[in-house]
Amino acid sequence: MNKTIGFIGCGNMGTAMIGGIIKANIVTSDKITVADLNEKSLKETKLKYGINITTANREVAKNADILILSVKPNLYPIVINEIKDHIKENAIIVTIAAGKDIKGTEDMFGRKVKVVRVMPNTPALVGEGMSAICGNEVITKEELVEIVNIFESFGKAEIVSEKLMDVVTAVSGSSPAYVYMFIEAMADAAVLDGMPRNQAYKFAAQAVLGASKMVLETGIHPGALKDMVCSPGGTTIEAVATLEEKGLRTAVISAMRNCTKKSIEISNLK
Repeated sequence: MNKTIGFIGCGNMGTAMIGGIIKANIVTSDKITVADLNEKSLKETKLKYGINITTANREVAKNADILILSVKPNLYPIVINEIKDHIKENAIIVTIAAGKDIKGTEDMFGRKVKVVRVMPNTPALVGEGMSAICGNEVITKEELVEIVNIFESFGKAEIVSEKLMDVVTAVSGSSPAYVYMFIEAMADAAVLDGMPRNQAYKFAAQAVLGASKMVLETGIHPGALKDMVCSPGGTTIEAVATLEEKGLRTAVISAMRNCTKKSIEISNLK
């Protein structure tokens, strides 16, 4: 990609993105500029990745072909008001804040600009993020592919309709928390039966990681993969029957639907 990339915000997510971009050779480090008020964080990121740094948001905005707004949602109006008259004419604005829809971003800029809305999740911090991506009508297919490539440098990414973003919140944005609860519960059970806790977390977490890779890499339906583990009259089917009896599926579906509903409510409050 022969474009410059600018970041406003150098927190955990921004740093994870920078690391992925450089590792995947999307662009060279000299084509990345980051703005943040935290000079200590900026210097640490520059030392690690060799990028350009500044404390001036406008400096990044006027030079970036792709401008990623990696700040808290409540700071978007302030940051956009500061940079809206300084962005390049055909700059692509990438938002990663929950609840900030494309129209809302356009309204803050006060005109039609190229906007791509992305919802990543926290596993991006370890290179295993899942990002949902959608753009407005002035984004070309080629430009959307460029953004997908950026987000696939630290995980996986899919183009979706913006109307699905609240569903994305439930299925990937918030879902790491559900998985952490499942891992914790598995580890608690192992500890109850005598396994040391650190070992229990490792066994449980690796089992979840391996099972997830089986789904992604084999393409086999999760139900079929489950059946492959369940021998007749065996230990696994005994556990599965108990999970069904206790309502695991119903609990997960109800939780996710409530999560989606809450996401819609929050979006409507802005």
